[in-house]
Amino acid sequence: MSQRNAVFPANRHALYEAHGYSAAVRSGDLLFISGQVGSREDGSPEPDFAQQVTLAFQNLEAVLTAAGASFDDIIDVTSFHTDPETQFGTIMPVKDRFFPAAPHPTWTAVGVNWLAGFDFEIKVIARVSGAD
Repeated sequence: MSQRNAVFPANRHALYEAHGYSAAVRSGDLLFISGQVGSREDGSPEPDFAQQVTLAFQNLEAVLTAAGASFDDIIDVTSFHTDPETQFGTIMPVKDRFFPAAPHPTWTAVGVNWLAGFDFEIKVIARVSGAD
């Protein structure tokens, strides 16, 4: 098996170290990004839900940038929500800022009952040109 080609954003958060996972792993021209949450620099959850969602997208953007990618390279999204029915009104305007125009990536939203203190998580697969 080949070595994992891990990708980390410039200001790696405490979460990656504390929980032993990579922000993203490249395989050929695909980039698999771990679920990104609305964590502050120290890894703790942002208490304000709207800001937590914005931070999750910003943390995702930092990982994409570290890999030489952007939101335009995302082909598949999975998001996790602790209370989807009441949260979508807050999430959708943030999503629309980061994905403003069609064609949009595929998207699966999953309701869950636990996200380690967070209320929203987003993981993606992107295609990265010039990857190993």
